[in-house]
Amino acid sequence: MTAHRILSWTPDAVVFDCDGTLMDTERHWIAAREEVFRDYGHAPEPDFAEEARGLHYTACGRLMADSAGRPDLVEEFTASLLDRFRRLVAARPTTMPGAPELVRATARFAPLAVASNCPLEVVESCLDVAGLRPFFDHVVVPDAITRPKPHPDVYLTAARLCGVRPARALAVEDSDCGVRAAAAAGMRVIGVGPRPTAPADWWVRSLAEPAVLGWAGARIPAQDRGAGTGSGCAERGSGGTPTA
Repeated sequence: MTAHRILSWTPDAVVFDCDGTLMDTERHWIAAREEVFRDYGHAPEPDFAEEARGLHYTACGRLMADSAGRPDLVEEFTASLLDRFRRLVAARPTTMPGAPELVRATARFAPLAVASNCPLEVVESCLDVAGLRPFFDHVVVPDAITRPKPHPDVYLTAARLCGVRPARALAVEDSDCGVRAAAAAGMRVIGVGPRPTAPADWWVRSLAEPAVLGWAGARIPAQDRGAGTGSGCAERGSGGTPTA
């Protein structure tokens, strides 16, 4: 365990995953996959959910089509999956425990970004509903040249947009796929949730753990600790323009 690499350190930027880290949306991906599989009369293997966790939705649609023995229907599986997910998220957007508090604390000492495998409009909508969008200077998602996790591209792009070297940035992730992507980018990583097999510097069960919020609070400059928890973007004079 290398938790001291986090606990004794102040990053120059913090990059958060969205699904399962900031927002409680992983359950919606699971429900959406189950609904699509039911439509095609297929029951996936018990370990399918973990295999699909954190994948870009197009990769997940391909995996689902292969699992159902219908590789010819990749586009249909993918479109159905995204449609079901969007409807479920719109109905019940919820933040993960401790996520809003950690975002507000880290925004007081470092620029923040989101690096997600989700479509940009889904990430933006979730953050807006949660009241977290103003805290983030950049939102980075895969595009024609930026490969999805587990490739490091979204994290490398987020660090560049924040103006820091990857080695000076902290990633906060909940999936094997995301941890591997952040580590490959050269970042230090806090992993949250049940500990997967991918290496992170510090694993915590929840972002609400006192040790996590205590670490973030201790990084806030002493002169600012009595101040309110306003937008990190506003405090640093950033326009917070979304970036794909």
